[in-house]
Amino acid sequence: MIRQILTFITVGLTLVSAQAQQSKAPAYPLITHDPYFSIWSTTDQLTQSATSHWTGAEQALSGLIQVDGKSYNFMGHAERTYKTILAAADEKPYTLRYTETAPKSNWNDLNFDASSWKSGAAPFGDRPHEAGTEWKSKHLWVVRDFQLGAEIPKVLYLKINHDDNVEVYLNGQEVFKKAGFTEGKYVYVPIKGVALKSLKKGNNVLAVHIENTAGGQWLDVGLSTDDPANNPKIALATQTSRMVKATQTTYSFKAGGVDLELAFTSPLLMDNLDLISRPVSYLTYRVKSNDKKKHQVKILFAASSDLAVHTPAQEIEAQLLKVPGLSVLKAGTTSQPVLQKSGDNVRIDWGYVYVAVPQSQKSTQFIARSSASPALFQSGSKAINTNTVKGTKYALNTVLDFGQVEDKAKQQFVMLAYEDLESIQYFGRNLKAYWTNDGKTTFASMLQKSANEYAQILEKCNAFDTQMYTAAVKSGGEKYAGLCVLAYRQAISAHKLVKSPKGELLFMSKENYSNGSIYTVDLTYPSAPLFLAYNPELVKGLLNGMFEYSESGRWKKPYPAHDLGTYPLANGQTYGEDMPVEEAGNMIIITAATVKAEGNPAYARKHWATLTTWAEYLSKEGFDPGNQLCTDDFAGHLNRNANLSAKAIVALGSYGWMAHQMGETAAAEKYTSMAKEMAKKWMELADDGDHYSLAFGQKDTWSQKYNLVWDKLLDLDLFPKTVYEKEVKYYLGKQNKYGLPLDSRKSYTKSDWVIWTSVLADNRADFDAFIDPIYLYAVETPSRSPLSDWHGTTDALRQNFTARSVVGGYFIKLLESQWNQQKEGHNNTK
Repeated sequence: MIRQILTFITVGLTLVSAQAQQSKAPAYPLITHDPYFSIWSTTDQLTQSATSHWTGAEQALSGLIQVDGKSYNFMGHAERTYKTILAAADEKPYTLRYTETAPKSNWNDLNFDASSWKSGAAPFGDRPHEAGTEWKSKHLWVVRDFQLGAEIPKVLYLKINHDDNVEVYLNGQEVFKKAGFTEGKYVYVPIKGVALKSLKKGNNVLAVHIENTAGGQWLDVGLSTDDPANNPKIALATQTSRMVKATQTTYSFKAGGVDLELAFTSPLLMDNLDLISRPVSYLTYRVKSNDKKKHQVKILFAASSDLAVHTPAQEIEAQLLKVPGLSVLKAGTTSQPVLQKSGDNVRIDWGYVYVAVPQSQKSTQFIARSSASPALFQSGSKAINTNTVKGTKYALNTVLDFGQVEDKAKQQFVMLAYEDLESIQYFGRNLKAYWTNDGKTTFASMLQKSANEYAQILEKCNAFDTQMYTAAVKSGGEKYAGLCVLAYRQAISAHKLVKSPKGELLFMSKENYSNGSIYTVDLTYPSAPLFLAYNPELVKGLLNGMFEYSESGRWKKPYPAHDLGTYPLANGQTYGEDMPVEEAGNMIIITAATVKAEGNPAYARKHWATLTTWAEYLSKEGFDPGNQLCTDDFAGHLNRNANLSAKAIVALGSYGWMAHQMGETAAAEKYTSMAKEMAKKWMELADDGDHYSLAFGQKDTWSQKYNLVWDKLLDLDLFPKTVYEKEVKYYLGKQNKYGLPLDSRKSYTKSDWVIWTSVLADNRADFDAFIDPIYLYAVETPSRSPLSDWHGTTDALRQNFTARSVVGGYFIKLLESQWNQQKEGHNNTK
């Protein structure tokens, strides 16, 4: 039965709760539903940058407010558009001369003869279905000749998408050089000085050297200049506040004599699976006079058609729709390649983005080029494009007319939604989103229902935001609560909720900014505390697909798979290497946690044969793991990993505990005794004086033993408390400014594991000592992207990961508090 955790209280429709929450974030969640429909602001001022998908690709949401005829920008950076000089492959096919062997030193000169080099279609890379030419070597050198006429551009940009280290030359002059982290998208680099002056009528040449250092490989280059239609300068509204809460992000602005409050609400309320699955967010606007005068007020909301493309050069079709009670705009690609793309740095290019408003608000909607929309709004043009339009870089525009505004606030709202048609492919079957489960609900009727339920949903979101924050403060303090606020929407929206052909819930995770895997077990493990705390049915949704994979016979090994494929295609593991002990331990422990959360062993009984196979494997191979990967695979293989051994021990104890819950006395005694004996032996083999080592036999090393937290939460009593106390005391002497390193090998850390480790502390002061540096990282990191769970503890720099579901693990302290309260309540009723 779904746990009822929301205490609905009457809070009205105010956009700012009475209780302050989190005002600073690495990036601010605006629209958060699933791995494809996910839009963020990466700057503290909402006008300082264009909004973007979590991958970094621009997906512009824009806002202007007109007060007595004067316009102010309050959302989004003016979207710059470019005119192509030399097309990149996202616009038009082209070929390059290339070599993978180091050429002569003058290879980048204007007159270098590259005729002996190979010829290949761009882009170059390691993604076989997207690359024009496969490139898998370490180095690549390319040259691209192009012709110019008599008109030489006075402004020029290098358009480039590269992975990894790159150096670019124009007519022999260096124009761009970058080492390290790649953007994973097209960037426009200004070309100036000698390089710009080198352009000439006739032949010119771009030359590029790129080096692969790790991970993916990619290269595509072109040249652009400014589009004459770029937006004119518009006055900026003054941003006076911002606040992030569990389900909402709110901003306040001053525009002349009018105050504006704007709230982005993605109603991810986990007690309502239909609602959490609906891909509809609300933008609520409230305006009032701040100078006791009357003002005429209009607001423009513009959503770029780029929300529905993988790359901006893809052609879209946009149109006005007629839906009873609503005014609706819709846009999507003309090609509609449903479920034809998979991978990590991928945006959806099938289905349709919608902007909808109640007709009762008497709003005006129109479709126009993104660059032309502000001018049309400012001029008060009444021209409405009623025809279907095709092309690129369009905006879906909605004008909210508030009429005369005085001291009393006026409020209107807009709905932004995405219809993905087909969500997931699951062992060859295409599955639709959960909200369509009744087979009758159309997208139009779902929009109508969302509009009708607006007030009720906002009230529930306000109540939940207050309830969750209050509970987090009570369990771990304000800084801990702030981290939970930042994690909430990010964790949930890294999943897609569907039902399997058998009717089971599937809560399909995407391994964002890692390798794009779908349903990764070692993401399920760290993310589970959030869902255990608020709805164990979703935890089952995280586990059901992996049980199905093994129980169907598709996966034949005596331990679970790492994943079910590459998002959104869940047709079987695609990761290159198994993690036997890691994944077997993860599945058993989280199944036991589900049993505890539900208060009965029914779920374990349903999968007991499979759990038994995995437990038997761990009984033989888990205690002293061989040279294999664990969930921290970025750190490489490790032989005799003490923390991985602890996971196996806790998993075997969890299996014994579940057997006891089911009345399987013999199995309970066997596996509980086995786990306790292993724990004693572990203490001997891992002992390193005042702490326990990174790996058996490796003296003068250490690591966070975060896996021990489930021994504590499940009350297994496998390890004595002295183990926790010794480790915690040692860790406190190893902290850096931005947190406790993962282990003695590097100074980076995983914030989810630090928070798990903090729960091993037996007093609030030690807990806070772990939490405070992680909070400091979250508010001081210079890496402006959705929260990364992997960062440097000396510089707060994001190492790679971003927007991942594992931050759901931040809720482990709140979960512990919930379970302790339940235990106290149970003891009090005896």
